[in-house]
Amino acid sequence: MLIQQTITQLHALKLQGMATALQRQIEQPAACDMAFEERLALLVQHECDSRHARRCARLLTQARLRYPQAAIEDFDTRAGRGVERARFMGLALGDWITTGQTVILTGATGCGKTWLACALAQYACRRGHSARYLRVPRLSEELRTQQAAGTYTRWLAQLARTEVVVLDDWGLVGLDALTREALMELLDDRAGSRATLVTSQLPVDHWHAWIGDPAMADAMLDRLLAQAHRIVLKGESMRATKRQAAAPQDDD
Repeated sequence: MLIQQTITQLHALKLQGMATALQRQIEQPAACDMAFEERLALLVQHECDSRHARRCARLLTQARLRYPQAAIEDFDTRAGRGVERARFMGLALGDWITTGQTVILTGATGCGKTWLACALAQYACRRGHSARYLRVPRLSEELRTQQAAGTYTRWLAQLARTEVVVLDDWGLVGLDALTREALMELLDDRAGSRATLVTSQLPVDHWHAWIGDPAMADAMLDRLLAQAHRIVLKGESMRATKRQAAAPQDDD
């Protein structure tokens, strides 16, 4: 009765990890052979692990990644893609998030830019960092929705605090004045303190012309490129490769 009461109290205190671990110890006779300090240490460790897992799951949900299951462990190592596995893993495991650096992934349609960006953001969530995925072509619609709801300023403030922001399909469609100003605000808030992931079909050399306003383009690129890792992906479309692999094969 005392043990069950303790488990109930642990749940009431929102110590679900410890409650679960204690229940498992009761069900495992070998646990009784451990010293009290050892059993207590295991209970506390399980609670820490449980809280970390819940936090990571919450961060991943809030990130709204296009490919939430993308993982750095599944990075395609085939030759000719423009980036070696060692370089990519070195970046993923490095300090680009805590030092507020930019990662720029460019290349042709279907070469895996968005997937890699999502894999990096997903790993960031697994490390306990907040992330948010945004598609630049839809940003104008999002901005107008936020303005209509009266939450535009709060939305920008939330993005400024987010540790990793993914700007997908940069340069795919033209910028209107509102979107250009919002991107400027976003990049200015993040420069040197928060990490940004950018994917684009458009080579970096063409970004200035795409932004449109020369003065604003200078300011935006200064903030984006000051501390940037550039990866140019090459090779055939990954979508075409997957379609070919999934197509039924004719019998010989």
